[in-house]
Amino acid sequence: MAINFPHLGIYLDHVGKTFHVFGIEIAYYGVAVVLGMILGMSLVLREAKRLGQNVDRYWDMTMIGLVAGVVGARIYYVIFAWDLYRDNLLEIFNIRHGGLAIYGGIIGATIAVFTYSRVKKMSFSVMTDCIAPGLLVGQIIGRWGNFFNREAFGGYTDGLFAMQLPVSAVRENEITSQMWEHLTAVNGVDMIQVHPTFLYEGMWNLGVLILLWLYRKHKKFNGEVFLLYLVGYGIGRAWIEGLRTDQLLLPAVGIPVSQVLSVCLAVGAAAAILIRRKKMRKNTVTQDIVEEKKK
Repeated sequence: MAINFPHLGIYLDHVGKTFHVFGIEIAYYGVAVVLGMILGMSLVLREAKRLGQNVDRYWDMTMIGLVAGVVGARIYYVIFAWDLYRDNLLEIFNIRHGGLAIYGGIIGATIAVFTYSRVKKMSFSVMTDCIAPGLLVGQIIGRWGNFFNREAFGGYTDGLFAMQLPVSAVRENEITSQMWEHLTAVNGVDMIQVHPTFLYEGMWNLGVLILLWLYRKHKKFNGEVFLLYLVGYGIGRAWIEGLRTDQLLLPAVGIPVSQVLSVCLAVGAAAAILIRRKKMRKNTVTQDIVEEKKK
């Protein structure tokens, strides 16, 4: 049950995956995900109020988006990790052991928000700007569920943030040959030493959140904050995904699907920002010419 960060001098002898309340077993993974959702939703509602939006509608929208996000996250994971579920279909509905893909959640929530905005005749771009900071908060906190589950880690490292996990606590198929070569014994327990990619992503997302929070009042157009979120998160995820040993791969080609998606979204969002800003500058110049002629 130990999790160590030897170069930081942190040794946690007993980190459980679950705890009990009135005899009911509760997974820390689920607590992290739910806590992330609640705090993220609170931030979304705060932003909606700041922008003069209908908070009641945002409350309804976030509830629908959260449900769609969880469903999308699970579907995305199951599709690209089908071998884990093909012989036990009921396990698809058991998310206590992990298996929620963030990109699936983003896709599911975005579809739900877009549909809601069309039905209620609200601005989709304004809504996504409100949602972006909340998404990051949810991702930062939710990633700690991976810590308790001993999952979503990277390959072997002896760097400053190296994390040691007992071999018996992780999935054997996620242990690389390099990890086996550098196996170490701590108090008689065989441990692998890996990149804590959940921590890397959390720290990266915190940086993106701070930048978006500082910039949101200076955005040039509605939707820009969300596009910047896609750029910032995409860049970080593309790098971090390359470190992980539990990558979901595209069939036949064997390329990490989340890495490909990260690059595509980051490039696409950056291009959208440049095109929109170029169009705005052109409109400004045209308007200045018209005003000058009037004089």
